[in-house]
Amino acid sequence: MLIIGNGRMITRDPKNPFFEDGAVVVDGGAIVKVGTCGEMKKAYPHAEFLDAHGGVIMPAFINVHEHIYSAFARGLSIKGYDPHGFLDILDGMWWTIDRNLTLEETRLSAMATYIDSVKNGVTTVFDHHASFGQIRDSLFKIEEAARETGVRTCLCYEVSDRDGKDKAREAVEENAAFIRHALADDTDMIAGMMGMHAQFTISDETMELAAVNKPEEVGYHIHVAEGIEDLHHCLKHYGKRIADRLMDFNILGRKTLLAHCIYVNSHEMDLIRDTDTMVVHNPESNMGNACGCPPTMEIVHRGILTGLGTDGYTHDMTESYKVANVLHKHHLCDPNAGWGEVPKMLFEGNAEIAGRYFKRPLGVLREGAAADVIVTDYIPLTPMNQDNYNSHILFGMTGRSVVTTVANGKILMKDRVLTAVDEEKVMADCRQAAAKLAQRINSR
Repeated sequence: MLIIGNGRMITRDPKNPFFEDGAVVVDGGAIVKVGTCGEMKKAYPHAEFLDAHGGVIMPAFINVHEHIYSAFARGLSIKGYDPHGFLDILDGMWWTIDRNLTLEETRLSAMATYIDSVKNGVTTVFDHHASFGQIRDSLFKIEEAARETGVRTCLCYEVSDRDGKDKAREAVEENAAFIRHALADDTDMIAGMMGMHAQFTISDETMELAAVNKPEEVGYHIHVAEGIEDLHHCLKHYGKRIADRLMDFNILGRKTLLAHCIYVNSHEMDLIRDTDTMVVHNPESNMGNACGCPPTMEIVHRGILTGLGTDGYTHDMTESYKVANVLHKHHLCDPNAGWGEVPKMLFEGNAEIAGRYFKRPLGVLREGAAADVIVTDYIPLTPMNQDNYNSHILFGMTGRSVVTTVANGKILMKDRVLTAVDEEKVMADCRQAAAKLAQRINSR
């Protein structure tokens, strides 16, 4: 049994949202009790005590759209790469990387991503994977890294016809095999979805193949209208908008997660809402790829379950919080835009999305919820209470404010030192693998 206490505590539980001097008691993978530090120490005198030293105790972060396969892209220079649009970025950078990834490089990419997630207080990751160089067993290699680092994860493989029908079929089979594996697992630490790249790289035949091989317990994870080219392709080849094509193949639904949704119209938003389909916003990626600003504020206001992701651009959810906050203010010329919507996405939407795939409640400190807790070294300069703690997170914290990360009741990082893995050894292996990948890509 472990008590994490002696800090200001944000619970995200409406019944007890904030404690000036709080503590959370965890046992195994679940939270046993929350309350004041004095009460918890008195009630559980023999429990191990983890001292927050006056910092902020809060639920660990959830990232509902990641790309592990992009881990080795940082600083990568590809010969001849000179993008003039979104499709150039996809083919010149991301598809080039994933076509060259080996299984071991996929595993190490996952180790690097999960390690950085832990260091930024993220303990639940929804990943959307591609490694067309080696498809089979790639999700299982990522799972190995998730188990080793202690991160809870929901995985899928990016089905696409861009490298031919055989690889599309192999991608569908990889999804199906991992979904069955995850459904049979009772740890509540892994889950699976049927991944799809985007409708413009998926034929009707492959859509049908994915549907036949998808267990009914899970949904799809797919990029939607990330670039205007996706919409133009759907209109030209199918005479309909993207959400309508997905609806025709029964892809929309409460277990399906749509990433981006930049070029969706009012009709599509209604369709997404009426099917209880989930959406995830990735602000930095959209800006970095010059794809445009999605109508995220309207999507949220229409009652669509919306979360916040990083798209592999970063592993720091507070960074995405900050960028989404200013993006929509700038785009709408409205200083109030995003003020309530973005934290709702990050702290409520992500938890609800995760709740559709994991059994224990996530993103909240209350009895019975998952024992996923972080401690930051942030000590506020100004008064902090239940009415303004989001403002303190937005303007006072970064991911590296996190000093301690606990997932499923296990201490993964304490005082900024990883406890589950040998970070120095893993990162040395990653550096070697990244260098070999870069050399292989540029020797084509």
